[in-house]
Amino acid sequence: MEDLMAFEDAFAELEKPPEPKANISATKAALESSTAKPDAKKPSGFHHPFERPVKRKLSRGKLKLEARIDLHGMIQSEAHGMLLGFLIRAHERGLRHVLIITGKGSSMGSEGALKRAVPLWFSKPEFRYLISSHEVAAQHHGGEGALYVRLSRHGREDV
Repeated sequence: MEDLMAFEDAFAELEKPPEPKANISATKAALESSTAKPDAKKPSGFHHPFERPVKRKLSRGKLKLEARIDLHGMIQSEAHGMLLGFLIRAHERGLRHVLIITGKGSSMGSEGALKRAVPLWFSKPEFRYLISSHEVAAQHHGGEGALYVRLSRHGREDV
């Protein structure tokens, strides 16, 4: 009994751990690292294309695109946050197929910054668990300026 009281007294002096807060600094660091200019020489390391029948069904409207987000015209840091929030909400709702409009770029001979950056972001840890595969969209959905994205199922990666 005396040992129990001594044990309780020893731990009574310890402070309770602080309430968990949103890890803002980690989010900012991830945002800064993922909005850095991509190295054109390095492959993204992540690209799982859609199965041909799935892409065909999406293109023809036989498989529904359940949500879409239009990022074109945004700067990378703004687009990154918007896209991550969009994908998290879509994943939480159990959606499987979404459309991401990046835009094609505005100047002649120049590929758009978001068009290049978004597929690279998908290999980052904050996106990787959300996404099963992605593919350039059909022309009527935006073509080279848009991506079909298949979200992973709840509780596991489809990769």
